[in-house]
Amino acid sequence: MNQHEKLQELYDLLDEKILHLRKARIIETDPLVLFKLDKQIEAEEEERRKIVQEIDNLESVASSEELYRALLKLGYREQVRSFLRFLKAQSIAAFLIHGLLDHGQRWLLNRLVTQHIRFSTMGKMVRIELDRIGRRRDISALWRELGGRVGLGRQHSSTEIAERVFQWWKTQNVILVFHDVDCMPQGYLQELLHEFWLPLASQAREVVSQTKYQLLMFLVDYEGCVGCQDTMFVEQLEPTWEPKIPIKLPTITPFCDRTLTDWIETVETEFNTLPLVEVIYQIEDLVKEILENSDNGVPELAFSEICDLCGCNWYEERERWLKI
Repeated sequence: MNQHEKLQELYDLLDEKILHLRKARIIETDPLVLFKLDKQIEAEEEERRKIVQEIDNLESVASSEELYRALLKLGYREQVRSFLRFLKAQSIAAFLIHGLLDHGQRWLLNRLVTQHIRFSTMGKMVRIELDRIGRRRDISALWRELGGRVGLGRQHSSTEIAERVFQWWKTQNVILVFHDVDCMPQGYLQELLHEFWLPLASQAREVVSQTKYQLLMFLVDYEGCVGCQDTMFVEQLEPTWEPKIPIKLPTITPFCDRTLTDWIETVETEFNTLPLVEVIYQIEDLVKEILENSDNGVPELAFSEICDLCGCNWYEERERWLKI
């Protein structure tokens, strides 16, 4: 018996008990007994109200999780395919996720990590928010932050930091995430890659056959400006590619009507309890409404519109869904 069934059974028992108490009250004449019955009914009704709230919360979470699973099937096909091609070739890689504002870069990051990386919930995850430190004049701020994140304190070199990460990777997955690389001067990003990632990836490449774990770095650009620096990245998997060279995934673009149509058809088949499929629409009309209310398919605005159609708030749900 699951939690929902247990709560429903308890609710039914309380309902029956309250009904019994109310019947007893009808025929009771003793004021003291009537008072006790009223207090007991009040207490049981409060308990029943709490159980109703618990049931509603469970149903809300279940609905949210179903919507989340459905949204994981929407768009980003080119980015996922490119990611998987490189990941299949090597377990060591650095990826640039990039696009314009509100194009769901963080959503894609979470999707790639949770759906396509072995043991993604295990191992070491290091997250750096560059919007706080990326605009400083001295790149030493980045090394201090990164050193602290890997447990070395704040006075260690990039070489020492890379060595710590390398030792971690021998026994577990290591995922490095640099949010807001668009906040960094180009020279700082080049130094991060040259002074940290290149020696780390080169060292790991020499012993990759001795471990089953993955060493991955994600650079997340929320403005679409880093992706213009073509000389720093590779886009196609070639026989000569080495993990020390970071990969630029395809630019995130708005959802088109074909993408949304295919997704809605999938939802109707696989997620038929979602409120979205209960809306009395032709698919073409539903796609048109989503596009009109999302600046013609801007991903996060489309997610928000879809959530609205399902009776929930994208901005609240996003905080629960996105862990990275």
